[in-house]
Amino acid sequence: MSTAVVDRRLFLAALSAVAVPALAAGKLKPGANAALIVVDVQNCFVTGGTLPVAKGEEVVPVINKLSAAFENIVVTQDWHTAGHASFASSYPGKKPFESTKLSYGNQVLWPDHCVQGSDDAALHKDLKLPTAQVIIRKGFHKNVDSYSAFEEADRKTSTGLAGYLKARGIKTVYVTGLATDFCVAWTAMDARKLGFEVYVVEDACRAIDLNGSLAAAWKAMGEKGVKRIQSGDIETA
Repeated sequence: MSTAVVDRRLFLAALSAVAVPALAAGKLKPGANAALIVVDVQNCFVTGGTLPVAKGEEVVPVINKLSAAFENIVVTQDWHTAGHASFASSYPGKKPFESTKLSYGNQVLWPDHCVQGSDDAALHKDLKLPTAQVIIRKGFHKNVDSYSAFEEADRKTSTGLAGYLKARGIKTVYVTGLATDFCVAWTAMDARKLGFEVYVVEDACRAIDLNGSLAAAWKAMGEKGVKRIQSGDIETA
């Protein structure tokens, strides 16, 4: 065997020896310019709520663990008026999960949920985020739904979150919560549109998956440059 072949094998062996430690050391480490966004982890969206997401409560311990890695945490709450425009009960003859046309376009109609001040709208009791600085309440305008933490469904009305994050020097957001295919996806895509680097932590989210909406949401997010990761990809120690 030639010296060149031996040298090549030694080189490849050395390269492979450093590859695994390099990957292990490559976990994401959110710094002072990153924020964790926890979307709508409310009683409404877990088992027993008015609009439950299957296994929605399973995100709670994952998010609690992730929170240790972040200096900056933002929480959102769906916060609807009674008789909200997104409620099927507001339209005679309409049923939940049908749709209607509103001034800003097509609107999926939901069961009455997350009504302001109700226990249904409260954050899940086991969510432990003592260092969260801001709660963004959305959907409180009676005639406009709001999925995104950044912008209401009319695509005109800002929640003010983008300005807050930019004033704090935040460049990257990690999005978690409920539901993947609606409020999480809209939040992630709006964040990209606003210039943030965006990660969605898949196992810290759960989906409604209405008529293929989950697959469609991941496709749309990917096309916008949203990165799909798992909680284990983030350094929490």
